[in-house]
Amino acid sequence: MAKEFQKNPMFIEQNHPQPHHNSAVIENGDFRKNVDEDGRPKRSGTWVTASAHIITAVIGSGVLSLAWANAQLGWAAGPAVLMAFSFITYFTSTLLADCYRAPDPVTGKRNYTYMAAVKAYLGGRKVQLCGLAQYGNLVGITVGYTITASISMVAVKRSNCFHKEGHSAKCSISNYPFMIIFACIQIILSQIPNFHDLSWLSILAAVMSFAYSLIGVGLSIAKVVGGTHVKTTLTGVEVGIDVTGSEKVWRTFQAIGDIAFAYAFSTVLIEIQDTLRSSPPENRSMKKATFAGIMTTTTFYILCGCVGYAAFGNNAPGNFLTGFGFYEPFWLIDLANVCIAIHLIGAYQVFCQPIYGLVEGFCNKRWPENKFISREYAMNIPFHGVYYLSPFKLVWRTAYVVVTTLVAMIFPFFNDFLGLLGAASFWPLTVYFPIEMHIVQSKIPKYSFRWNMLKILSGACLIVSIVAAAGSIQGLATDVKTYKPFKTQ
Repeated sequence: MAKEFQKNPMFIEQNHPQPHHNSAVIENGDFRKNVDEDGRPKRSGTWVTASAHIITAVIGSGVLSLAWANAQLGWAAGPAVLMAFSFITYFTSTLLADCYRAPDPVTGKRNYTYMAAVKAYLGGRKVQLCGLAQYGNLVGITVGYTITASISMVAVKRSNCFHKEGHSAKCSISNYPFMIIFACIQIILSQIPNFHDLSWLSILAAVMSFAYSLIGVGLSIAKVVGGTHVKTTLTGVEVGIDVTGSEKVWRTFQAIGDIAFAYAFSTVLIEIQDTLRSSPPENRSMKKATFAGIMTTTTFYILCGCVGYAAFGNNAPGNFLTGFGFYEPFWLIDLANVCIAIHLIGAYQVFCQPIYGLVEGFCNKRWPENKFISREYAMNIPFHGVYYLSPFKLVWRTAYVVVTTLVAMIFPFFNDFLGLLGAASFWPLTVYFPIEMHIVQSKIPKYSFRWNMLKILSGACLIVSIVAAAGSIQGLATDVKTYKPFKTQ
């Protein structure tokens, strides 16, 4: 029998009022052992769990497009651009990690969200601009992952159909039932309270990302060793042979954008850091996790991008796993697509938890006495223990999953639009705000050498964002012109 009670909110929120506790309880030494200095449940995350969150967020299905990106840039620029954005992302992420606390990165007051950090250091209208970029990007990613996961599920179904019925079979399968299946799974997983309880899912998702990346690399190596001759060049696709001059320019822009945004995880960095225990200092653990996460992803990115390019040459497909067809070895292609789907199930939760926290924090602050919002029910679940069910969370989070699924069904080319969202959010979230907060925190003198170098880096990345946005708009316009409402994959 579920027990009904009201308890203080303990999730990510924009403005975090400290929970009120009975003074007698506070004097109890046992209570102090179970909470941090801000009165919240003691954080237990380590750099290992933070690394899993980062890998889950960074190695998205975008890794599958890196062979195509390399084909546009060639052997010279492709790996160089990969390494450049690996360094830029790591550098700006270390700056952002120091902004979790303010004003001191070790002893200052905690900032539970990216917006809270911007408010503490910069304030003003920049807080709203940060929120618009961050949460717009997060919503877009969750819609895009719904589409991508359903495509992988359909690929498994089609592969088995071809294997059973023959390669000439029509095997037309609708994406919509698989979007609904994905949504049902997300409705259940969305009841995970917050980032603090998400580590096991992130670790599973990270393992899945390694699995499908390795399968893709293995199949690419087999294709290269098999002696299939493909054309690769130092400068990528050739004008007049593979593409026109204008197509080369637009594709180069899109490729740079794909690589830049393949590393972006700043949208959830502060929220991930808020799961870390305070000893050793959170910024030190987060920098270690960031280094491990980005080194791991860079290794896989170079493998997938370079080996995939070697296997397919200048004709590399947008998703290099599809280049191996639906046929043989069908079971291995199936396994890769299952791993993609499982990874995206976990990644969806990593990206939507800050959205849940923002809305729930706002509602608790706006209507603190509303029983529907604040009341929870203690339920004993076998093999889990006590779970606190919140009717408000159940309704709101379910509604969010339903809405994102409907958008995915109505706009199946939304993944192209996601590139534009990524372009719009890359510069402010990954580069601009971390650099500006670092300048304020470290009190760097205006026009000093370090100040100038940071501003030059920020300006260069702004140009990358503009270029990538232009490429995304051109690609989106082309897709909309040629778009036919799809019922099958």
